[in-house]
Formats: sequence, C-alpha cells, structure tokens
Amino acid sequence: MLSLFAFICVSCSSSDGSTPEWYWKSGDSTADSSIVALGWKNVSSTYGTLPSYINLYKAPDSLQGKKAIAYIAVADLSKATFSVLGDSTGYKYLSDFYKDTSNSIVLNGGFFYNGVSLSLICRNGKVICPSNQVDSQDWVTLYYPTRGAFGLLSDGTYATTWTYTTQSHVTYSYPQPAANKYGTTPLAVPCDTFPSGATKFSGTTMIGGGPVLIKNKVIKNTYQEELLDIDPTSNQPRSAIGITSGKKMIFFVCEGRNMTPGVGGFTTGDVATIMLSLGCTEAMNLDGGGSSCMLVNGKETIQPSDNSDRKVVTAVGLK
Repeated sequence: MLSLFAFICVSCSSSDGSTPEWYWKSGDSTADSSIVALGWKNVSSTYGTLPSYINLYKAPDSLQGKKAIAYIAVADLSKATFSVLGDSTGYKYLSDFYKDTSNSIVLNGGFFYNGVSLSLICRNGKVICPSNQVDSQDWVTLYYPTRGAFGLLSDGTYATTWTYTTQSHVTYSYPQPAANKYGTTPLAVPCDTFPSGATKFSGTTMIGGGPVLIKNKVIKNTYQEELLDIDPTSNQPRSAIGITSGKKMIFFVCEGRNMTPGVGGFTTGDVATIMLSLGCTEAMNLDGGGSSCMLVNGKETIQPSDNSDRKVVTAVGLK
C-alpha cells in the first residue's frame, strides 16, 4: 500500500524482449498448453468447481531463480466477465467482495490510504475515482505523476495506459508516462498536450495501479516515472494483471516475506518477466505486500503476509 495520499522461471520472450508471436493465437484450443509447458500445474479442482473457461495454475517451485509460491487464474474473455470492484472510499475484505459479487476469482486491486483509493476506478465508461494527481517526498517539492491503468477500452480491446485527471475533471491517456524522477525538477502538470500523444481517456472497465509492466508486448516497468514507493527492486508479495493476444486474462499473485520459509517474493521486474513468459502483451502491477491476496471460490491461494487477507479498497474479479 502506498504511504502517500494527495488529491482525493525463464522468460520465453523473443530476442528483443517482446512476447513471441506463437503465444495465444486467437481461437487456440490447446487449453493453456504453453503455460503447462513452462511448469505451471493446473490446480483448479483443488478449489472447487470453476467455470470451464477459467483455470487456476500453481507455479513451479522456482521462478526467476527464486523459490516460489505463486498462482495464476487464466480466463477466456470470450466467455468470462472482468469486473472492477470497490468505490473511491471504504474498506472491504476480499472475502466481502467475493460474497457480494460471487466472482469465481477475486484479486486485490489498486493502491489506497486511510480507506481512500489512490488508484483509478472506471466502470461503465465512467471514472469513479482518478489516480492521485500529486505526489512528493517532502511535500515541499510537488510532482505530477501519470500513473498506470489496465482494462477494457471503448474499442473492445484490453490495454495498459498511463493516465492523469485534470482539475477540470478531464482524464487523459498517454502512450508513455511523464518522465518524472524524484530529486529532479518537477515536470509540467499533465494535460492535453503533455506528455505527447495525449488522448481523451476511453476506458470502459479499468483499474489503476502501477507500474505498467508490459506495453505492446515489451517490458516497461515504469515505477520511477510513476513515482511509486513500492520497493520495486526488493522481493515482496506481488499482484498483477495482464492480457494475452488470444484474449485470455491473467491474474497473478505470489507469496513473499518468508511466510513460507525461503519464499521472499519477487521484484516488479521479476513479475514483468514472468507475465511476459506467460504470453502477456499488456500487464500491470497492482498493490502488493500485505494487500496481495487472491481468492478462488472464496478460498485463499497464497498465505498473505498479514496472516490473513487485508482490508482493501478495490479489487478485480472474474466470473
């Protein structure tokens, strides 16, 4: 969880670091064979009955050269429904989100502080909550970060983007983040002309978080530009969300902080590489640490580092 609040395996990438074209061809009926080939085991039956178009996989014992306890839920979006859960304020346990919505899969969502969402929430084409629009290390020098968002766009595609909402309540999307860096001169406030390539936000169902891990099949991991104080280079419990070229959505969660001895977790760079190896063409990090938790039919997968699921403000679901 972010501390600041303001303004309400081996990668199977191609040689240039992008997702190989053979992954997830549209109409592929091989039942996630590429995932199984990487050593992930289908454990869906352990968690009760799931829809035929959603599968749960457990990671091999080692990923990125580290001892791993990690799970992915993989959903065929030609049949599954993706939802963004929660409001701009108010805590809920993931178990409450599950009981209220009956989503087969529930994963913790964006960042929050003191019961208020710090990350974008968009449902039915409406921005319910923007990402926080100003950040600082000392609250003397102010920065204006463009933060990551992931989900369904109005053209029917799923993608990552960076967003900013102006004081006149207009939200813009950007093809790259503003190049912020703590300790340097703050950049201009994002608007319709900065950063370059700005367009009016066209999200339909989207969740904010960050950093963006993968954009257009290439690893980005833009935690510096997004000014995210999330220990990105240390091993931690992590949560992430992504999409493949074959319109399969992947929810990722990993255990960490030695809740199981020797399992420290991953860096955001590790998670980006793992998501790329699974065929993701777009992916984004979500809140991690004690917030990381994924429920399958209401049952926890990993052991959360708070010993049980933490109250969070937002979540994402699949049914």
